[in-house]
Amino acid sequence: MTDTTDDVRAPRSRFTEALRPLAIRPYRLLWLGSTTSSLGDAVVQIALVFAVLNIGGNATDIGIIEALQTVARVTFLLAGGVWADRLRRQYVMLAADVLRGVVEAALAVLLLTGHAHVWEIAVGAVLYGIGASFFGPASTGLTPETVPADQLQEANSLLNLPQSFFSVGGPAIGGVLIAVFGTGWLFAFDAATFAVSVLSLALLRVPARTLPPPGSFLADLAAGWHELAIRPWYWINLIAHACWNFAMPALLVLGPVIAARSLGGASAYGLISGSFGVGAVVAGIFVLRVKPRRPLVVGNLLLTLGALPLLALAFTRSVPLICVANAVNGFGLVSLNGLWSPTMQVLIPEQVRSRVDSYDWLVSLVIMPVGYAVAGPLAASIGYTSTLVAAAIVLSVPCALVVLVPGVRGVHRNAAGEIVGPEG
Repeated sequence: MTDTTDDVRAPRSRFTEALRPLAIRPYRLLWLGSTTSSLGDAVVQIALVFAVLNIGGNATDIGIIEALQTVARVTFLLAGGVWADRLRRQYVMLAADVLRGVVEAALAVLLLTGHAHVWEIAVGAVLYGIGASFFGPASTGLTPETVPADQLQEANSLLNLPQSFFSVGGPAIGGVLIAVFGTGWLFAFDAATFAVSVLSLALLRVPARTLPPPGSFLADLAAGWHELAIRPWYWINLIAHACWNFAMPALLVLGPVIAARSLGGASAYGLISGSFGVGAVVAGIFVLRVKPRRPLVVGNLLLTLGALPLLALAFTRSVPLICVANAVNGFGLVSLNGLWSPTMQVLIPEQVRSRVDSYDWLVSLVIMPVGYAVAGPLAASIGYTSTLVAAAIVLSVPCALVVLVPGVRGVHRNAAGEIVGPEG
């Protein structure tokens, strides 16, 4: 009779090892606050759209509000990075969550009392975007303060995994809740989740770090840029990721139009959009368990999978096939993010980590609005198929070529399993 003890114990051991960060109290509080807030964000996402429509707004208003929030976030990213490095990162996150919680509570009151206007929702979206621009770099910098370096990949994956789960069912649940309770109560729920996050951050205790002496804001920005510029393998990666972000809006802009014309309408596009979340969940589990020797090589190659839904949408009208392609896309993107964050958290000096992260996001995202703006006109000029194929090429080729850069290949795990940078 075969002894299966080792066969059963090994998977359990790997699973237990993946959950190690949750045994550490500071990280557990960080995870609890982040997870609760992510649940609120998932259900309120659709509430924003219907709130605008219910008070007399239209599609143009929705687009303007989304654009304003994105611009606000990008505009204040560098400031968020500077202050996250200057102050206790925990305090920066606390302030950002208080701001976002107050914004959501105020919008909830306006909607529930019937006094909301489109411009007020727009102002709330801008303030929310500013809060997010300060929270993100601070969170990236704080996570390594809560866990040992060898647990960073698991820690980041556990933070991202609930977001992936909620992205699958959150919009659908939000739609049901809107039908039952209305949009105002969803904003109230989101405000309550921020209160939980604020409480979690207030209880969090991490070792005190040495804060930099007061200095010029521009000098702090320059120091962050210098740390990025002296690492060519880093900024070359960011250029490839910017190409991905520039091209992917073709799917998001043209996908709904194609779905409406020839795939069966909004229900079909809903399935396609939801499939991304399924792939994201699988990626979260994958990154939680697998630590490749060359994380940037693996991550960038997985990012090229984003070309698949673009090509599927260009050459087929099979909704199941497009869904599978977009699920693979979700797997690739979330896997890249799960491998990228812990690598940068280890290789970038602690005292400038948040500033470099803010430049990371800025370079990666700054061209994305252009992608949204040109996708429609380009499709009208050269056709939907040609636009989608061109986007697939722009998206995938740079991410594939970047793995040939010696410095990118030089980022690897040593014999002890530690991530080290390229030599020289």
